[in-house]
Order: sequence, then structure tokens, then C-alpha cells
Amino acid sequence: MIGLISATAAGAAARDRLAAAWPDRTRVYEGPVGDAVRTAFAQCEQLVCFLATGAVVRLVAPLLSGKTEDPGVVCVDEGGRFAVSLLGGHAGGANELAREVGDLLGAEPVVTTATDAVDLAGLDTLGLPVEGDVAGVSRALLDGEAVALRAEVAWPLPPLPVAEEGSYTIRLTDRLVAADERQAVLRPPTLVVGVGASKGAPVEEVLGLVEDALRDAGLSVASVAELATVDAKAEEAGIVEAARRLGVPLVTYCAEELAGVDVPNPSDAPLAAVGTPSVAEAAALVGGGELLVPKRKSAASPAMATCAVVRRPGRGRLAVVGLGPGARDLLTPRAKAELRRASVLVGLDQYVDQIRDLLRPGTRILESGLGAEEERARTAVEEARTGQAVALIGSGDAGVYAMASPALAEASDDIDVIGVPGVTAALAAGAILGAPLGHDHVSISLSDLHTPWEVIERRVRAAAEADIVVTFYNPRSRGRDWQLPKALGILAEHRTPRTPVGVVRNASRPDESSRLTTLGALDPATVDMMTVVTVGNTATRDIAGRMVTPRGYRWQSAQEGSE
Repeated sequence: MIGLISATAAGAAARDRLAAAWPDRTRVYEGPVGDAVRTAFAQCEQLVCFLATGAVVRLVAPLLSGKTEDPGVVCVDEGGRFAVSLLGGHAGGANELAREVGDLLGAEPVVTTATDAVDLAGLDTLGLPVEGDVAGVSRALLDGEAVALRAEVAWPLPPLPVAEEGSYTIRLTDRLVAADERQAVLRPPTLVVGVGASKGAPVEEVLGLVEDALRDAGLSVASVAELATVDAKAEEAGIVEAARRLGVPLVTYCAEELAGVDVPNPSDAPLAAVGTPSVAEAAALVGGGELLVPKRKSAASPAMATCAVVRRPGRGRLAVVGLGPGARDLLTPRAKAELRRASVLVGLDQYVDQIRDLLRPGTRILESGLGAEEERARTAVEEARTGQAVALIGSGDAGVYAMASPALAEASDDIDVIGVPGVTAALAAGAILGAPLGHDHVSISLSDLHTPWEVIERRVRAAAEADIVVTFYNPRSRGRDWQLPKALGILAEHRTPRTPVGVVRNASRPDESSRLTTLGALDPATVDMMTVVTVGNTATRDIAGRMVTPRGYRWQSAQEGSE
């Protein structure tokens, strides 16, 4: 919950805007400011104080406990010009909250955390437990000193400016190791603990068994991702409480699914009790991985709990990102976030140049020229399979005549794939022309490099006969100069020469140009590969120089009746 505190009418007005925008996230604290801050500090994960920073410093200073316990605090000035991350920038989420508040109120976020200031991913912001000399390693990264990454398990980390060797080290491991001097240890959630228990097994027995098994195997409890068991034990108190104390989810599977998992130590006892010859091993192995601790019983007599530990490989992450038509303000916030999240960027060289300034230090860039789409898709998938966080970029929307199709054709279920939509050329051109896509519409690429012309022609003819607005991608190049005239001729068999046609070149870019013409007047020689051509249907009209296709045909009938 975010506590909101203000002292003046102007502060209350801005406070109420936040409260209205985030009704489920915020709580307004009224009354004397000192009392309100103290109460909110104790009750909330974050605070937004519409007060001077000096006043807030004096109020919260006596309340501070520690970096990991204190809430994040953001201050907004009386004029609503700045949102200052004052306390708990990383651990309390104040840096991100300052950006959110700034976006909503039109204020400039002020973030002074060193790593954020130079756009480095802070080690305490990666979502992984971290221990050791975090401050020293972070300072080394900031100072440009050589910091080595020792990744003992694969995990899709964001970009970090690391080297092969260095006097400081980031160690990525699920092993039970102490951080050496000048070393920060990151704990990825790679371990799955399968658990079985008799009815009424005490939590101390279950939890003690899990902790002993991990310690004896040299594994860190901080890398446990989940406890897993059969669904018949989903409400077994000892298992449920053990998961709660470990701070991990409890995942359950049906007996039939567990019975189909090949395990080294099946038993008749669980088969008779819950319908599967294995609970602990099968529940740990059901998602695949390496069995590190075979089935182990608790030390109690009689033993009431069993467990097994599996290391699941870190899944690589492939984000297929649409960059939009070219203008920076048409690049979505989600796309920007994915570009900053990726440690490997794969893309066409000219598209990489568009967003190079958005990449974090340490991002590895794999760029290539025109005509290497399949190669880029394969490269991106291969990099993700090594456990990397990869962004594969394309213009417009990555799923429309772009990189998503070849990438997903290569990808299997061993990596996570995230699609990030972008503003595609048809939409960008449509917004410039007016509202040509107000009713049914279709996009057709006229490039026959990958699709036989016979197929393209059949699709154009179908759209012509169905009276659908058509947007032509890849309409004409120096080596393909006859396809557009042929397609326009097919449409002309079903539409009058007066049918509006919109022509937009380099939509949203500095050299953007557009014009509204007609099917009879369009000269195909004026069109190139950077152009999008939109041909209206029989209802499309030129209204005040704008191309408009009505949402319904009653409008058209009424207009024709008045002529």
C-alpha cells in the first residue's frame, strides 16, 4: 500500500489525483502531518509525501530501521514539478515510484541512486537474493573497474558491464558458498524441492528435512523456487506452512501426472495412499531438470516426510520487440523496458542505430544487414537457449511482416518468448491519412520474394471482390516494378477511378510525406519500398482532405440519398 500525505491545498489536490488514479494502491492519511507520516511509515510499503524534502527527512529520521525494512519514500514539491526519490530507492521501490508519480502528475522524477544515474542495473534490483560485498562490487562497476561474472548456472540476467577477469566478481550460483572478499553472490531460483508427507506431519519435521537436505548437498535455501507435491497434499498443514516460512509457492500436481514421471526410487506406499509410486521425486522432476538429492526421509521415527531436490535449468528469455514506425514517441514504454532488460540485442543494423542510445552498458549487440531475417531469428533463439535475456527487434509491429514469425518458427518450448507489440505501418499511415481503416481492412505484402505471385494475386482479388480496404506493404522496388500496377488493376475491376488512395512515405520519420489521390490518378512510379499504399473501399470518402471509411454503411446511404 502507498500512503499519501499532504499539508497544503495544492498538495492535497495532487494527492487526490494519485488517489483517484490508483484507488487500490493508495491510502490517504489525514490529520497532523507528523502523526500521518509516522502512521503511514509503519503501515505502508511506500509513501508519497507532498511536502518539502527537508521536512520529510526530519520526520522519518527517527523512524529508520534499515535498508531492507524501511518503506520507499517519494517527495513531491508544492508546485508539482519534481518527484524526488528520497528513501529506499531500490529496496523500497522509490526510484520506480518516482517515475510513476512523475508520469501521472507531469513531474520530473529525481533519482540520485548511483547505478540508476548512470543507467546500470543495480545488483539489488535484479529480483534475486544477493549477498557479499554488494556495495564494493557496485562501486567497481560504477568506476569502470574490471568485474568478472562467474555464472555457475544459466540465468537471463540484464546487461552488466562485466569482463572475463577482474579484481571484483559477481558469482551466480545456487551452491551454499560464502562470498569471498570483493565478491557479490547472486542466488537464482533454480531449485525445486519435491515434498511428501503423512497426514499430520509437523511443519518442523518437513522444514527441517528440507533444510538438512539442502545443506548436506551444498545447496542454498535462497535458491529454492518452489515446493512441489501431489494435489492430495495441497492443504497438508505442515507442507503449506513450510512453503510459507521459506517464502516460496507451493505447487501441486495430480497423481496421474506424477505417476507418469520416471523416478529412481518408486515405492508402493505412496501408490496405495495417493495413487502415484512417487511424490517427492516425481513432483520435483515433473518439469525436468537434474536430480541433485534423491528421495530422502526425515530423521523422525516413524518418518513422516520425504523430500527430493532438482535443479531446473534457467530458461532463456526472448523478447520480440516492435520498434514502431520510427518516431521515438511511438516506441512503447514496454518496448523501452524490454530493450533495457536484454543483455543481448539482435537486429537489422539500421534499426539498431535507431535505439542504440536506449541500451544499457554491457548490452551485447549482434547486428546484420538486409536480407538476413532468418539468420537473425536463428541467432536470437540460439542466444536465448544459452540462458540469455535476448531482444530481437523489428520495425513497426514485430508480428506484422517482421521478425516474430521466423523467430517463433525456430523457437521451441525450452525458452520463454515475450511478444511486445508496436505501432505498425498501416496504423501509422492511417493516422496520417485520417481514418481509412474505420471498417474491415486487410494488409497485403506485394513482395513475391517469399510468396508466389499467384498466391498474392488471389488474395488481392479476394479483397477486391469483398470490398475491403487494402493496405499494401512492400509495394514497389527497383527490381519489382510491375506488381503494384497489377494489384491496382485488380482493384479497379471492382472500384471506381474516384476511389480514394492514400500514399504515405516514411510515416512518423523526419522526412515523412503523404498525399491523398485516387485509384485512377495514382502513378505507381512515385511509390517505393518505404511507402505504404492504402486503397479505400466503395464507401471510403475524401472529406476535407482526409481519407475516411465509415464504421457503418448507413452513413454512406444517407450521404448518397442527399446528393
